[in-house]
Amino acid sequence: MTLSTNLPQGMEITGDIKPGYEAILTSEALELVVKLTREFEARRQQLLAVRVERAKRLDAGERPDFLPETEQIRNGDWTIAPIPAALECRRVEITGPVERKMVINALNSGADSYMTDFEDSNTPNWDNQITGQINMKDAVRRTISLEQNGKSYKLNDKVATLVVRPRGWHLDEKHVLVDGKRISGGIFDFALFMVHNAREQLARGAGPYFYLPKMESHLEARLWNDIFVMTQNELGLPQGTIKATVLIETILAAFEMDEILYELREHSSGLNAGRWDYIFSCIKKFKLDKDFCLADRAKVTMTAPFMRAYALLLLKTCHKRNAPAIGGMAALIPIKNDPEKNDVAMGGVRNDKARDATDGYDGGWVAHPGLVELAMGEFTKVLGDQPNQIGKQRPDIDVTREQLLDFKPEAPITEAGLRYNINVGIHYLGSWLAGNGCVPIHNLMEDAATAEISRSQVWQWIRSDKGVLEDGRKVTADMVRAMIPEELAKVQRDAPGGDGPTYPRAAQIFEEMSTSTEFAEFLTLPLYEEI
Repeated sequence: MTLSTNLPQGMEITGDIKPGYEAILTSEALELVVKLTREFEARRQQLLAVRVERAKRLDAGERPDFLPETEQIRNGDWTIAPIPAALECRRVEITGPVERKMVINALNSGADSYMTDFEDSNTPNWDNQITGQINMKDAVRRTISLEQNGKSYKLNDKVATLVVRPRGWHLDEKHVLVDGKRISGGIFDFALFMVHNAREQLARGAGPYFYLPKMESHLEARLWNDIFVMTQNELGLPQGTIKATVLIETILAAFEMDEILYELREHSSGLNAGRWDYIFSCIKKFKLDKDFCLADRAKVTMTAPFMRAYALLLLKTCHKRNAPAIGGMAALIPIKNDPEKNDVAMGGVRNDKARDATDGYDGGWVAHPGLVELAMGEFTKVLGDQPNQIGKQRPDIDVTREQLLDFKPEAPITEAGLRYNINVGIHYLGSWLAGNGCVPIHNLMEDAATAEISRSQVWQWIRSDKGVLEDGRKVTADMVRAMIPEELAKVQRDAPGGDGPTYPRAAQIFEEMSTSTEFAEFLTLPLYEEI
């Protein structure tokens, strides 16, 4: 099928146009994609080149620091623009991919907000991206419904506030070319959503709200801000209509939190402590540092020194600027068939949310509807009937560069931990290649961030002098290669659909990525070429 609309001059779409897609790929939407691409693509590429140069300097031993040239912003007396009513209370935010049943269940979950995800918990194949936009359009108009396996799904009267996460700056949309080149996946996701939903959301008392992922600098935030300004002008919307929460999920962004809020100050709705990607970012940025080595993934919790420092700095920074501070993801999920294990898991979620609420956070994330009530309870204990804790300033917090770079624990590294990383990596990659980017594995909800930790830890343990198992054996490429077929067999035996054709390929990819000489920047980049 072809589009009835004429494509804007210079645009080519190589993805299949299935029935219904024409409602999303309209002239107005595609014209905005082209305008934003021509205006901003060169800057995106420049910023990605800056990332590469910065990474080379870190590989050579440089350590990040607060920027001297923006000291006046950090010391300045300014705040972000007022938060709209729909975003004042965000005690519990649920997240998940843009799949239709998930969208309905998440909006109905009782959470204050639902971050619907075109990014890390979604395989960005063409069908997922376009059907995701169809689902968004229907959800905003409250017409979304589904009949599946004899069950009927539709929205409740009261639903969560919708917040959309487009793809990060590093991801292309390969099915859409402008002037012969691939476009930004994030701009594509954002522009389609804005054209179809922004006016409708405003008419319904909310607005176009976003989560912005993977940024490494305030200049990358400035790019988003300029895109917001141009888009609002193009659509005839008042400036400041768009609101965006930035995920602080890279070690470099942690040194520029004030600056990121400042760049987006007319459009900001705060910051979020994206913990899993943050751990991955630390491993990636210091992968060649012989002194850097983190223990088993399960041991690197929010109480680890560098994680605690980052969480407290984010909280202080946000509240100083009248911005919401949202805590990270509790990846645990209810364990239905084992009450004892479930009690331990739920205790972990309770402790996590209680710590965030007591520190002063305004809310936190969960990955499963079964955790909404529990998490809500911990925030309500502290907040009472207040919508948030922005008034809780924390001048007592003084986080230094050294604390942000205090990477512990370094031990233990265990064979079980190594096998766990390999197993999760294969299981997740196999599922991702099959079209599902949000996967329950070993009672945790895994997305691309946790798979990134798994493969980057293995890569780094092989190369670090400190990559030694607690029984004294050095982690080596040969050791990892020997374990991969054993862990693949377990995944094929235990995972739903694990006997599918994508899992042996996933094991090959995991081996290549964890043992190769060069470190791949993001595992989703080579994977994207396979779907």
